[in-house]
Amino acid sequence: MSVNSSFKEEKKEMDPPLPDGDMENESEKNTDQNEVTSRIVESSESLSLPDTVAERDTPGSDADLEAEDSEKAFVSITGTELYLEACRLMEVVPVSHFIQNLDKPYINLNHHGLGPKGVKAIAIALVSNTTITHLELEDNCILAEGAICIAEMLQENSSLQELNMSNNHLDTAGAKAIASLLLDNTSYLHALKLSGNSFGEETAPYFAEALTANYQVKELDLSHNEFSEKGGQLLGQMLASNTTLEILDLSWNHLRRKGAEALGRGLRMSNNPVTVEGAISLLISVRKNANSMMEQIDISNVLVNETFIKLLDLVCQMHPELDVIYGEVEGHVSKLPKQYPNPMKVFQDYLKDHNLQLWDFFRSIDEDGNMKITVAAFRRALMQESSIPLDRDQIGELVSKLDQNRTGVVDYSHLKEEKPEQMPVEGDIEEKKEEP
Repeated sequence: MSVNSSFKEEKKEMDPPLPDGDMENESEKNTDQNEVTSRIVESSESLSLPDTVAERDTPGSDADLEAEDSEKAFVSITGTELYLEACRLMEVVPVSHFIQNLDKPYINLNHHGLGPKGVKAIAIALVSNTTITHLELEDNCILAEGAICIAEMLQENSSLQELNMSNNHLDTAGAKAIASLLLDNTSYLHALKLSGNSFGEETAPYFAEALTANYQVKELDLSHNEFSEKGGQLLGQMLASNTTLEILDLSWNHLRRKGAEALGRGLRMSNNPVTVEGAISLLISVRKNANSMMEQIDISNVLVNETFIKLLDLVCQMHPELDVIYGEVEGHVSKLPKQYPNPMKVFQDYLKDHNLQLWDFFRSIDEDGNMKITVAAFRRALMQESSIPLDRDQIGELVSKLDQNRTGVVDYSHLKEEKPEQMPVEGDIEEKKEEP
């Protein structure tokens, strides 16, 4: 008999038949997982299932005891066993790297040629997985069919936080499935990469609507797609109300002036054709959004003017954590660089005058106490401390020295070994940062 099967039916191939009463108990215990898993494994291809159906047994019989043992066995089934059975049903070769890393937080399956069926098997295994937090699936040609399976899995999975599905030909149907997931806020994702998936203008409304309501995702990569002016406008309107998104990568799309002008925050746009007028509009949008959590705007290929610089100073007073990377300033290209005191020396003098150690300053702004603070938090602390005589440019230079690898984090754990009376000098700090 050939039918479109559900996961509950497929379990009949995996386990001995259960009496009706025990089957009802099993169904109640596994309803959520079965519903999601059944949606994942349903496909246009038919699977061969047994034609026979378990006969009813009387309570208390030997069959009841066997059924109880079978039920316990299924409850204790491992992720590996579930994955191997899913591969058998999907008729795909299991990926050994996936099996070997099922109990680890990070799995990289980029360029494994999984296809839609291969990723279905992985999705089935991940429905109840609680260890994997970061999954890489780039360049596996999973298509919209695979994206739908991943979206179904994410409705139940409670551990996956970072997902890369770039370059998988997801197209419009895949975009719709992912956007629906984001709209419902049913996943725990905070970082999602969807670069190079042929998302066109018709998908922009899906993402705009979803991200307007989403409060989970902080980083979204939509670069190397086909959004243009209308897409930029819709996403810009979304940014006006979203208060969670910190990084939105729209580089290498087809945005034009109106689209770029509508974008307000969280953008990395170094390859979009933004004009100085568009750059000014970006700052105005950020200034109007008091709840903005944006940390960086990259418009390094834009020639700005004095109006932009003055507005940037005002915006940074309201959002001191914001770092805007821009090109040359019109009329200043041929002039000598701005001269100002060494920011590290100025900062050290401030600490000395206030009888503070560098360790004390960092500890005061380290909310987690893990001896690591974000660049945004460090920038905000310096900007908000009016008694520190550093302007925006000097703070930027200071940040570049403390975070030479541009990780976005200042690690001050090495200062724990410093003697309390010893004040690290600039050379010592730079030497520490250069160590691997």
